[in-house]
Amino acid sequence: MRGRRLERFVAFWTLVFIRLVTGLAGEGRSVWKKDPHFSPVSETQMFLYDTFPKEFLWGVGTGAFQVEGSWRKDGKGSSIWDHFIHSELRDADSTDASSDSYTLLDKDLSALDFLGVTFYQFSISWSRLFPTGVAAAPNEKGLQYYNTLIDSLLNRNIDPVVTLYHWDLPLMLQEKYGGWKNESVIDIFNDYATFCFQTFGDRVKYWITIHNPYLVAWHGYGTGIHAPGERGKITTVYSVGHNLIKAHAKVWHNYKKRFQPYQKGMMSIVLGSHWIEPNKSEDALDISKCQQSMERVLGWFAKPIHGDGDYPEELKNEFSFLPRFTEDEKNYIKGTADFFAFSFGPNNFKPPNTLPKMGQNLSLNLREVLNWIKREYNSPRILIAENGWFTDSHVKTDDTTAIYMMKNFINKVLQAIKYDNIDVFGYTAWSLLDGFEWQHAYNIRRGLFYVDFKSEKKERIPKSSALYYKKIVRENGFFPRESTPSLQAQFSCDFSWGITESVLKAESVASSPQFCDSSLYLWNVTGDGLLHKVKGVKLKTRPAQCTDFVSIKKQLDLLEKMKVTHYRFALDWSLILPNGDLSVVNRQVLRYYRCVISEVLKLNVQSMVTLYYPTHAYLGLPGPLLQAGGWLNQSTAYAFQDYAALCFRELGDLVKLWITINEPNRLSDVYNRSSNDTYQAAHNLLIAHAMAWKIYDEQYRSFQYGKVSLSLHSDWAEPANPYFESHSKAANRFLQFEIGWFADPIFKTGDYPATMREYIGFKNRKGLSYSSLPSFTSEEKQLIKGAADFYALNHFTTRYVIHEPQNGSQYEFDRDIQFLQDITCLSSPSRLAVVPWGLRKVLKWIKKNYGDIDIYITANGIDDQSLDNDELRNYYLGKYVQEVLKAYYIDKVKIKGYYAFKLTEEKSKPRFGFFTSDSKGKPSIKFYNNLISNNGFPADYSACDPPNQEKQCSFCLFISQKKPLIFFACCLFSTLMLLLTIIVFHKRKRRKRFKAKSIQRICVSF
Repeated sequence: MRGRRLERFVAFWTLVFIRLVTGLAGEGRSVWKKDPHFSPVSETQMFLYDTFPKEFLWGVGTGAFQVEGSWRKDGKGSSIWDHFIHSELRDADSTDASSDSYTLLDKDLSALDFLGVTFYQFSISWSRLFPTGVAAAPNEKGLQYYNTLIDSLLNRNIDPVVTLYHWDLPLMLQEKYGGWKNESVIDIFNDYATFCFQTFGDRVKYWITIHNPYLVAWHGYGTGIHAPGERGKITTVYSVGHNLIKAHAKVWHNYKKRFQPYQKGMMSIVLGSHWIEPNKSEDALDISKCQQSMERVLGWFAKPIHGDGDYPEELKNEFSFLPRFTEDEKNYIKGTADFFAFSFGPNNFKPPNTLPKMGQNLSLNLREVLNWIKREYNSPRILIAENGWFTDSHVKTDDTTAIYMMKNFINKVLQAIKYDNIDVFGYTAWSLLDGFEWQHAYNIRRGLFYVDFKSEKKERIPKSSALYYKKIVRENGFFPRESTPSLQAQFSCDFSWGITESVLKAESVASSPQFCDSSLYLWNVTGDGLLHKVKGVKLKTRPAQCTDFVSIKKQLDLLEKMKVTHYRFALDWSLILPNGDLSVVNRQVLRYYRCVISEVLKLNVQSMVTLYYPTHAYLGLPGPLLQAGGWLNQSTAYAFQDYAALCFRELGDLVKLWITINEPNRLSDVYNRSSNDTYQAAHNLLIAHAMAWKIYDEQYRSFQYGKVSLSLHSDWAEPANPYFESHSKAANRFLQFEIGWFADPIFKTGDYPATMREYIGFKNRKGLSYSSLPSFTSEEKQLIKGAADFYALNHFTTRYVIHEPQNGSQYEFDRDIQFLQDITCLSSPSRLAVVPWGLRKVLKWIKKNYGDIDIYITANGIDDQSLDNDELRNYYLGKYVQEVLKAYYIDKVKIKGYYAFKLTEEKSKPRFGFFTSDSKGKPSIKFYNNLISNNGFPADYSACDPPNQEKQCSFCLFISQKKPLIFFACCLFSTLMLLLTIIVFHKRKRRKRFKAKSIQRICVSF
């Protein structure tokens, strides 16, 4: 006994030593150990535009039981799934309603031709060849079908990848032997495999013994949701798994010894798995749980076959009843695969409550699980033998979500090949056709081709995913959709570089009033720590100054660090006019804003002032106006006109750029009780803006020389599915409802977009909506048309749009759209997709629709969680400004300025700021500084650089900027010098007196 223990001890530490020295295998857990310096914008983590290796194999797969149909035709025997459907899934139609590939082979072949794949992975129905399961005389009709299929594939230069067992065990073997619980089935399976090798092996170069044995054992004999539907006994589950491994090994050795030498084929077993991520990547216990989870699913079968011939230690320690391999069996099983065939799809994740998640998080990161396989099993060659996702049964050819899942999965494979040196040599999209989906029956679809199961002809109609996959196969990877290379160029020398802030909360009382109070105070006279006024003493005071406002000083410090030329901020209407009219004007607040503008000007920074900046959380209207209905009441528009006129009069001499209203097209989130409320509020907002613009144009422009506009939220809309015209129409409809809604009346016709009116009318006639757009009078149209001096847009992201018919009288429902999140896009914590080319597209769209007008980008930015290294913001700024430059330089869009969003972040909100809420700067400040100083992306020289003699030295700049400080320092220095002079003078005088007295004493003594 002691000797055996000693052997185990030595063996264990020998294995540990080998792993430490080689680091080749068994190191899967290192995948979860994240680099503490991980960058969210590392090119190795973002979508990769590149091609696969030249010899990469592209394929598509099916399972016989799922697509063949004809379960009783031409002498086919029953399988366990035929029985299971009629006994357990009684609500499901039989497989006679499936794609019927057995009789419609030509249609399957045409579908394969359409895709242009290099291989077709299909399974042989064991009971179609041998109705009883025993390899005696084959069913000639079944034999003829598979011969025809293989020959037809080869005639098309498509390699057959043949699976011997994809879950459809002949029913006779289940009833007679108990199925895979009985070791006798191993030899029967080997006999069946031998026949297949003898019959088809001269033409088949890739063999799969068993498809996903984990699901066969776990769901067939554990949960009972798969055939044969046995439940409950965990010992049976692992006994079945044990027999499946032994069956695979026997068939592999059989092929290797008797057929491989002259047939030259390769063989493996498809192993499927989920993937899992730790709750905390730095937590060793969470990582250990993830490793255990993977070992219980993938490691259960992979370690014996691709590893050392035995089960994972964790599995053996956890389950004492786990069957044991003898040493001979370990050596027999070990290495019985010529490549690692891997399945990663919904069957490995559903039902989620049956997976050993160990309290961690399921993930669809295919690249990570490939890395785990590489590190755990010594870098095997890998075939992705099943991958894809599913759609609901009602989805026909518009399977847009499947496109994005496919895009993500395949790109993860490409990243694994290019960045991680993982040897993936082929990819199987699953599946070719819609078919029977196991426990889901016909309630979900997984095919690239749509099949109407109830139709007579059962045509194979390509879905969007088929078109997308065909493109990937043809291009052997991914090519960037935007091919314009980065520009080395600059904006015009008068280009505005700005920073945007939201509403500035004005100080109603100066924060530093000490120079304004004429009283004298004594502090802590009685030990109470208070100031006590000295009666009868009055000091000289000075007039109030702008620097008395502490918040202004802070703003100036931040702006000075930004090095911008323009500063956009918003006034608070409710503070300036608390009653909503001119009856009460808060002059102190107006003075505060005037101070901000004048002090900012001293930094050579111009202000762009926004009069009204509503948000979802704060509508920003004076209380009386809010109580009177807000923007649903047209009187609010007249109140806004008075407010605007007041601001123009009091501040206009210092302001050259005005924004009347920020993002009025987003107030639909506030006025959302009904669509008619939304449209009426928008109607009044438009009139309010136009009246404010007219006031400025008629009364102030002639001597203030400013410009006025409103700022529209202008995200780009891209059709989520490029293969459907309905998506393109939906994207255009979004732009009309979102941007054209306000831009068309102002910059084009004086009225709402025709597209908008027509679509609402169409829905009205169908009884799907009772919405109604208000009408402008001819006078209002004349007032609104042309009421802007430039186009101001706030742009943050690009939205992927789907056509989705909706019923109801809401603004959102009137558009008939849904948004789709492209999971392959780099995104911010608030899920803003980083799509730089979208900004260029919307700029071109504005020029195309509204002419060659001046454009200011008044807000553009992204939230970034990092406080000390906001790389995402740097990346965003660089890429988006580059697209602005392309629009300016190549597309000739008249862009006058770019304003980054925003100066400071707000507490408990997404981190958009260059500065934290407590005014701590982030590294992105320096990045933006460089963009500004370079005025874009110059080559070797800057066209805007002044001549050398005109360049101001840094010392001179310091002197000019710090005049008050230098003056104070000089005064202090002069005072100190004066004091020193007085002290020296008095010391000398005392010395002379001392000497005189001394001489006098000497004389007296004599």
